[in-house]
Amino acid sequence: MRKPQRATVDGLPERVTIYEVGPRDGLQNEDAIVDVAVKAEFVRRLAGAGLTTIETTSFVHPQWVPQLADAAELLKLIELPDAVRAPVLVPNERGLDRALEAGVREIAIFASGTETFAQKNLNSTLDDQFAMFTPTVERALAAGLAVRGYVSMCYGDPWEGDVPVGQVVAVTKRLADLGCHELSLGDTIGVATPGQVVDLISGLQKAGVGVDQLAVHFHDTYGQALANTLTALREGVTVVDSSAGGLGGCPYAESATGNLATEDLVWQLDGLGIETGVDLEKLVATSVWMSKQLGKPAASRVVQALAG
Repeated sequence: MRKPQRATVDGLPERVTIYEVGPRDGLQNEDAIVDVAVKAEFVRRLAGAGLTTIETTSFVHPQWVPQLADAAELLKLIELPDAVRAPVLVPNERGLDRALEAGVREIAIFASGTETFAQKNLNSTLDDQFAMFTPTVERALAAGLAVRGYVSMCYGDPWEGDVPVGQVVAVTKRLADLGCHELSLGDTIGVATPGQVVDLISGLQKAGVGVDQLAVHFHDTYGQALANTLTALREGVTVVDSSAGGLGGCPYAESATGNLATEDLVWQLDGLGIETGVDLEKLVATSVWMSKQLGKPAASRVVQALAG
């Protein structure tokens, strides 16, 4: 299989952690319910390709995301090495209860950076969403769980348009103050460009949120995900969210297309000499296998090029 020629560039990290979201964020937008055994095999194959952080599912109410109604069953089917982290998304305290019952050791919560999306996705206001998060995070931390905080609509909102940097900084800072160990900045509808990425990271640093706490989560709606990721790496970010095969979107934002494809990310990072621990050939094979299960081709350009 062809591999990228390595040519390093100054000012980039030596290693990047890939936070794989395919099993959760990738599959949640699929109309046809994927069998739980297929999901479990997907997770195992991703781990076999060298991914060490795999967000497996969400304990959201089945009414809202039917695709993930099998969360507890899925976790029972998955046996992963101790070195592989398997966080899950929880929307509230009830979701946390279910996660704790399943023996989960790491969770993520999902905040909105805009008023309208908070109403549509969380049935809350921008400010009141924290009344829901606070007891969930406090209980999770008390139980010894690590907590990641997602912030959605960081750069643009389909209803509100441009999103003020200060507004996103305020939401992110509140999540950090709650005790979230990692903060993922989401370009939910894929409209960001590199200058916006620099502005937001700079704004967060001025507010006292260290770049070592940050992760980036880009969608590729306008073809900017890799450029934005490289910009974030230049700013010191070392954790990048991506989805095998480019699976995913957002069920509450119709203009949100697929996530940054993990294969496309690994190709770029391999070419830059940045270590990820991921075997690209095994990863491509995994996405080819998954695309057959879903009955549609993988969106990843690297998968298309290497497996076409």
